[in-house]
Amino acid sequence: MKFIDSEQIRTNINRAALQRTPFFFAINYEMSEGLFIENPITQSEVLFHFNGANNRPSVTTYSQQAELIVYPISIEEYRAKFEVVQQGLKSGEFDVINLTVRTPINSNINCREIFLRSQSPYRIYVPGTFVCFSPERFIKIEDGKISSNPMKGTIDASIPNAEQIILNDPKEIDEHTATTKLVAKELSSVAHNVVIKRFRYIDRIELENRTLLQVSSEIEGELPDDYMSKLGDILFSLLPAASITGSPKTKVREYIRLTEGEPRGYYCGVAGYFDGKTLDTAVLIRLIETEGENMFFRSGGGLTRDSICEKEYQEVLNKIYLPFV
Repeated sequence: MKFIDSEQIRTNINRAALQRTPFFFAINYEMSEGLFIENPITQSEVLFHFNGANNRPSVTTYSQQAELIVYPISIEEYRAKFEVVQQGLKSGEFDVINLTVRTPINSNINCREIFLRSQSPYRIYVPGTFVCFSPERFIKIEDGKISSNPMKGTIDASIPNAEQIILNDPKEIDEHTATTKLVAKELSSVAHNVVIKRFRYIDRIELENRTLLQVSSEIEGELPDDYMSKLGDILFSLLPAASITGSPKTKVREYIRLTEGEPRGYYCGVAGYFDGKTLDTAVLIRLIETEGENMFFRSGGGLTRDSICEKEYQEVLNKIYLPFV
C-alpha cells in the first residue's frame, strides 16, 4: 500500500468528487500522511465496510474462538497523565480534552480476521498498519447537507440503571455538551443553518460478553451549492475531529502532545467512502495498530475538571475489546 501526503489526498478528493468518481481515503491524526483509492470496491488490498458499502470478502466460518489478552498501564501511570491535563482544565485553558492510551495486547487471530469478524458500522483493515472497528461517524455529506454524530460518554450496560446514570452524570453532561457545541461551531464554518437535531441519545454496542452504552448527538447544516467541487477542502478544514481533541482545539492539541508523549498515528484520524454522490466518514477510534509481530490497542476518553481518575481509567479499559457478537 502506497501512503501519500495529506495535501495530495485533499486535492484528490476535490477532483474525484467533482468527477463523481467513487473513492476511499484515510488520514492519520497528525495529518502527515494517508491513503487514497479510486474505485475502491474493485481492489482487495485495503478492506473496508462503511455502513453497508464494502469490499469485504465473503467468510462465514472461523476456525477458533477469538482470544484477547490485555497488558494495561497501571492506574499510577494513568494518574500521572490525568493530573497533567487536570492542571490545564482547572486553570481554564480548555474545557474538555481527549486523553488516550496505547495498550499492548495479544490475540490468537490476526488483524485481517478481526476485520472480517467485526460488527461495527465503520471498519477498515490496512495490511501491516492497523485494523479499526469504529462506532463513530465523523461527518456525512449528502444532498447538500453535512451532518455529524459526536460520541461522548460510555458505560457498561450491565450496571443497574446504566442509561439513567450516564445521562444524568454532571461530568458526562459537561463533556458531551462542550464537544457538541464545538462540533456545531466547526460545522458553521463550512455550512449555514446548523442545528442540533438530536442531543444525547443512546447507542448500544453489542459485544460477545457484554453491551456498552454510548451517548451521541446529531448536528446538521446546509452546504453551499458548489460544495462538491471543494469536498476535500471542507473535510480538511474540520480536521482533526473535535470529538477526539477537545475545546479549544489549538490549546488542547498542545496538551495532547505533551501528555501522550508519542504520535497517535492513524488512531483518531479519519477515513471515508464516497460512492459518487454521498460521502460518509468515520473517526478512527477502536483501533489496533501493528508493529511487526506486536499489537497495540488505542483507547481513551474525554476529561473535564470534574472527571474522576479511577472512572476515566476504567473507561479506557472498557473500550479495549473485540467487536464480535
